[in-house]
Amino acid sequence: AHFALTDVAGRTHHSFEKLARGAAGIAGAQAEPYRVWLEDWSVEGATGSGGPVALTADAEDVALQLTLVNQKPPALQGDRGYSRKGPEPGNASYYYSLTRIAAEGTVTVRGQTFAVTGLAWMDHEFSTSALGPEQVGWDWFSIQLDDQTELMVFQLRRADGSVDAFSSGTLIAVDSATRTLGPADFTITPAGEWRSPRSGGIYPAAWTVAVPSAELTLEVTPLLADQEM
Repeated sequence: AHFALTDVAGRTHHSFEKLARGAAGIAGAQAEPYRVWLEDWSVEGATGSGGPVALTADAEDVALQLTLVNQKPPALQGDRGYSRKGPEPGNASYYYSLTRIAAEGTVTVRGQTFAVTGLAWMDHEFSTSALGPEQVGWDWFSIQLDDQTELMVFQLRRADGSVDAFSSGTLIAVDSATRTLGPADFTITPAGEWRSPRSGGIYPAAWTVAVPSAELTLEVTPLLADQEM
């Protein structure tokens, strides 16, 4: 499990990771009532669907406690939830998103606790294989817009620097209707670069995400450059 928090005002990014076996109740997942946990990190809801979900995580001097209430039905990504990532039968996942979730609770940083409200997004993707042999990575965006629409796009990168034909996306309308986007329907153009002082990795500093058929052009800039996990 991963837990991260970006303190924009403090210009710091905190990230943590835990590993545990699914034994003796230390970690696990169940559907009814909904609960996914690893030690004291958890996401859980009451019996039955559609109710609020509680999210809890803490590490060192950072903590998060949120109540999450879904505002839209699940958006099925790809072909009715089957999201292909390559030509082989196993290069795919089942994938749905909760694209607009009301969030309320507290965030604690360096011993100071803040009451917070905002929006959350949840992706649930599960599969049995990794990327294809010529695919080396991806750029993935989940974007909530002020007009109550959302956009998910991912661009798979190939070893030769080209964009893979299995790149995909989805536009989610105000009424939750979805429109699948193929690789010819959108572009993701990086701009500038940021080099990590720790790993030496080089990352884009910003991106332009465009969906011409929706008359949509978005300039995406991180609030903090260093958010390396």
